[in-house]
Amino acid sequence: MKLNKYMSGAAVAALSFAFVSEAAATEWNVSVWGKRRAFTEHVEKLAELVSEKTNGEFTMNVSYGGLSKNRENLDGISIGAFEMAQFCAGYHRDKNRVVTVLELPFLGVENLDQELAVSKAVYAHPAATEEMAQWNAKLLMTSPMPQYNLVGTGEARKTLADFEGMRVRATGGIGQAFEAVGAVPTSVTSSEAFQAMESGVVDTVAFAQHAHLSFGTINEADWWTANLNPGTVNCPVVVNIDAYESLSDAEREALDSSVDEALDHYLANYGELLKRWDAVLEEKGVEKVEIAPEVLAEFRSKAADPIRDKWIADMEAQGIPGQELYDLVVKTLADAKSGS
Repeated sequence: MKLNKYMSGAAVAALSFAFVSEAAATEWNVSVWGKRRAFTEHVEKLAELVSEKTNGEFTMNVSYGGLSKNRENLDGISIGAFEMAQFCAGYHRDKNRVVTVLELPFLGVENLDQELAVSKAVYAHPAATEEMAQWNAKLLMTSPMPQYNLVGTGEARKTLADFEGMRVRATGGIGQAFEAVGAVPTSVTSSEAFQAMESGVVDTVAFAQHAHLSFGTINEADWWTANLNPGTVNCPVVVNIDAYESLSDAEREALDSSVDEALDHYLANYGELLKRWDAVLEEKGVEKVEIAPEVLAEFRSKAADPIRDKWIADMEAQGIPGQELYDLVVKTLADAKSGS
């Protein structure tokens, strides 16, 4: 009788332990879009590293469009619909005003390492932290992308006069830059860009190289601008603040300590893609267009200064330190270029 009593107690204890162990495992849902590509490799690597460091006790399920539309990822984070998400600032500029400084045209960023440096500096600024907190979001890492360039159909557009009336898929500051020289920007999402190009809604699309490949716009293209480099978009990866704060110390350490390694993996992977780009153009019969230096200078003078000055004034009017943020980008970029 006593033995039975003891055994049943042991069984209950074992069962309780099993439930506690199960409850201790942490599972996060991560909302991204499209398909796995260079743009999401740091998210995939982060999930892999976190799982390794916690012996599978902290896992991330990366969902490509199954949790939310890409324009609604920040809203999903704000209500706790999922724990982590990637989004691009240009999808809802009013919700993430601070990081749009990184989307200003012609900032002079030359490579992915410099893009990463300026993004990290802005993300660490108190204004960025405060604005994201309004959405219950914490900026975790950026998704550094090269300067955007155009693919287009028909005759290659090589002068500013050629841009007049051009229907271009471009968001954020890049869209504003093209508008400044007479083009007509539309901000369809990346997932919709191929269809817009195929159906003739747009005749050009501004993307980084990986997206031209991933979303198929390169397959519709007759030409690609190799050196227009009007700017890029900024796409943060954020986590829900409540979810982040509810992690154990060990889980939080596993997450935080994996960010730089995940970004290193991203940069190495993207570097390989860039090396293959010329071969991709040749294989698909896409003309590589070099824009003349005087055309680039004219584009910058019409787009860069007026858009920057307007951005700073708009931010200052809303109580955001626009000048300070722009100066931070300029200084960080200069430091990155000088190696200091």
